[in-house]
Amino acid sequence: MNDQRETEPDTAVVVCPDGPLLVRGDFEIVSTTGEKLPRDRQTVALCRCGASAIKPYCDGSHKMIGFRTEFPE
Repeated sequence: MNDQRETEPDTAVVVCPDGPLLVRGDFEIVSTTGEKLPRDRQTVALCRCGASAIKPYCDGSHKMIGFRTEFPE
């Protein structure tokens, strides 16, 4: 018998409409210089709007600046 059970991926990225990328699981965040950035949670929100004061992490600035994304239908 072939038992193929679906398993959850080790890492998942969720795109939030008009907001951040939520990254869940086992991963590292690395700066452009190769430095590992601190992470103390299993899920982090990464800025997509560019206005966060704590980049690469989201601080909610997307709401204040009216950041909008478009998704294909």
